[in-house]
Amino acid sequence: MVADRSEVGLASARPDAGGQAMRSDPAGGGGQAPGGPVRRRPKDRKVQIIRAAARAFSDRGYYPVGVDEIAAEVGISGPALYRHFTNKYALLVAAAEEGARHLLTVARAADDPQLAPERRLDALIKAISEHTIEIRREAGLYRWERRYLEREDRLRIRAIYDDLNATLAGPIAQLRPTAPPADVAIAAAAVLSAIASISAHRSALSGAKLLPLLHDMAWAILRAELPPAPPEPDPGPVTKGLPVSSKREQLLTEAIRIFGRQGYHEASIEEIGAAVGINASSVYRYFASKSDLLAAAFYRTGDRVALAITEALAEATSREDAVRRIAERQARLTFAMPEIMPVYYAEFSNLPQAEQHKLRAIQRQNVLEWANLLDGDPVEARFRVHAAIGQVIDVGRLLRFDSRPAQLARVTALMEAVLLGPAADR
Repeated sequence: MVADRSEVGLASARPDAGGQAMRSDPAGGGGQAPGGPVRRRPKDRKVQIIRAAARAFSDRGYYPVGVDEIAAEVGISGPALYRHFTNKYALLVAAAEEGARHLLTVARAADDPQLAPERRLDALIKAISEHTIEIRREAGLYRWERRYLEREDRLRIRAIYDDLNATLAGPIAQLRPTAPPADVAIAAAAVLSAIASISAHRSALSGAKLLPLLHDMAWAILRAELPPAPPEPDPGPVTKGLPVSSKREQLLTEAIRIFGRQGYHEASIEEIGAAVGINASSVYRYFASKSDLLAAAFYRTGDRVALAITEALAEATSREDAVRRIAERQARLTFAMPEIMPVYYAEFSNLPQAEQHKLRAIQRQNVLEWANLLDGDPVEARFRVHAAIGQVIDVGRLLRFDSRPAQLARVTALMEAVLLGPAADR
């Protein structure tokens, strides 16, 4: 299914771009107010709109945000915004593409192939980190909202990020000339994931502390020794186990998968019911509404994470061992159902406010349980935990969530590096 391009009728209802209503609209910054001076539109108006949209979509998701509120943040009217973008979908595409191109431009400007690999990587990490800190509220847009992009747009923007990964992979390959190309690609993706992880949470840390922390995590990844990759292609079938018989559990499982694959607003009760062989009216015997299903998915995820932490703590022989065991369980949990963490992060704004408050407390407690095992500044520890979770999501996507033990071990090694530093320093 594709994103609704009409933005609840606003696009079809807007005045013609050349009409008098558009020219005389004071909020649009164009035309001339009666008896007043000529008002000129700022040259960077389009950029202002794109950045306001990126912040809004990143904070609350694509669907809940209206065009009028984006326009209001920039200080113009809704009709004035349509001078620049035909509808909300065009704005989503522009925000995602501009964000990707700007980041690639920043990286290429910082890259100097004449430098030694270490200095070249230092410059890249610094430039990408500084830029991400500057646009922190906007940086998660493509990561979480790309499912609403149509295929052609998604592939075009994905190619920009591929170029960014390649820019970083060049000096990594120089630094580690014997590393297999797959390991170089994973390292590049992992470094970018660690830096981008600051867009997934609201913990505050001054730039003076955050920049060195991102540098430290990036270099811990680059120095990590990954276990050998499994043979390709996969030598045998994957054991999936037996399905549960409870319709409620089946509905919850399928809802998580469908929400993760196409987004909450694109999913329907009919589709979720059909996935388990029942009609929509029968779904309501188990869940009062689609938002009730979403809340149940959040609570289920929170419970699974909390149980993984509890089990890891019970088995651990030291704090470091507990950190490692939690990482292993987090990787297994996410790889078993890849959609679960994107739903956990991307669909939060679609919950009722009361549920948001309850679930945010659960999320915070799970992060704190893990972060409290780390040495050093407790706020920095929370940043490390979020960066470790990002490794599972972003590197997992690169590995197509191949859940063979060897692949899980590789992801876990990256998580440990982010959380504990290079093995040589422990």
